[in-house]
Amino acid sequence: MSDARALERPAGLDVAAIRRDFPILSETVRGKPLVFLDSAASAQKPRAVIEAMVQAMEHRYANVHRGLHWMSERTTEAYEGARDAAAAFLNAPDRDEIVFVRNTTEGINLVAHSYGRAFLKPGDAVVISAMEHHSNIVPWQMLRDAHGVELRVAPVTESGELDLEGFEARLADGRVKLVSITHMSNVLGTYTPAERIVALAHAAGAAVLLDGSQAAVHRKVDVQALGCDFYVFTGHKLYGPTGIGVLWARRELLEAMPPFLGGGDMISSVSFERSTWAKVPHKFEAGTPAILEAIGLKAAIEWTTALGWDAISAHEQALTDHALARLAAIEGVSILGRAQDRGGVVSFTLEGVHAHDVATLLDRQGIAVRAGQHCAEPLMQRFGLDSTVRASFAAYTTRAEIDFLAEQLARVRSFFGARG
Repeated sequence: MSDARALERPAGLDVAAIRRDFPILSETVRGKPLVFLDSAASAQKPRAVIEAMVQAMEHRYANVHRGLHWMSERTTEAYEGARDAAAAFLNAPDRDEIVFVRNTTEGINLVAHSYGRAFLKPGDAVVISAMEHHSNIVPWQMLRDAHGVELRVAPVTESGELDLEGFEARLADGRVKLVSITHMSNVLGTYTPAERIVALAHAAGAAVLLDGSQAAVHRKVDVQALGCDFYVFTGHKLYGPTGIGVLWARRELLEAMPPFLGGGDMISSVSFERSTWAKVPHKFEAGTPAILEAIGLKAAIEWTTALGWDAISAHEQALTDHALARLAAIEGVSILGRAQDRGGVVSFTLEGVHAHDVATLLDRQGIAVRAGQHCAEPLMQRFGLDSTVRASFAAYTTRAEIDFLAEQLARVRSFFGARG
């Protein structure tokens, strides 16, 4: 690949400088340059994140919220600074509405357990969509089985968009108390019409949770403008570390919800007879938290904010449009989803070739893509597929890398055609 590292500079985003910020992008795979097109699974980390975590380990590490000594106070300040950064990132009206969790999965489970079990009664209903990640399906199935609520699924159209008529129909009887829907599909790349979903759900008396694992990476999120009641995202897809995510919820909901886990730091007082809870958000953060990971998340938020969300979104939209055009031109390639409003994820199949075989041959050329069901088995069933190949993009992805993907995919097709 002579030009796969060619670096462009779209208006507002210096991709060459960005790539220099990621040490891992200089790695080679079997002697070939790494072409990392699997950022939807987990993004690579810039030096700012790496160095922030190393600096914390070297200069300001102790447990938080517990110590009166200087080091604990210094670490607590850094940790709580991450909460401030997350609140600003989401335009949350109150920093105490930010609850740190391990990841989006834990955030959704927290809402299902604390809000669902406390405020939903047998016969009430929860609505999800057919394009959900397993993390936004299984917790509601568990709530259904344990608590007697009904789980309803809003359909997805042939173009890979939320069927709004079908969604409205599932709200019609007034029994829906919670809607939990992805803000952007991790398979289709589709952005759901979040503001419209919120308006319809609220009119029907239902609260709304948006799964922002993918959306929060590709465009600016403003929870006040969205109007939702809960929003969740994870750090490791946002160029940050694993083990840290964010649940945002309206303060009045958090104050009314019981804790999710019990232990240290989430209590006000403890006796053998009873315990009382700490104020929000701490009553949802039991035990020693992910201190270093929170510091890394703050650095990731600051890094993306400095790039500018308009520039990030424009760059990734251009990449997505180019990928759709290049891949669609290859005979035998079928792209899953035709939504007009979509982010930097493209899933596809190659006729007659299993997705795992495609990914394996691409890997031999240094190209990292995802192959499988992408933790969205019901969506695969909806489209009659057992798996797809998924290429996903980030601020560090280049047009030349997409061209190289298309060239190598055409070679894969020729290889299997010759064998046939």
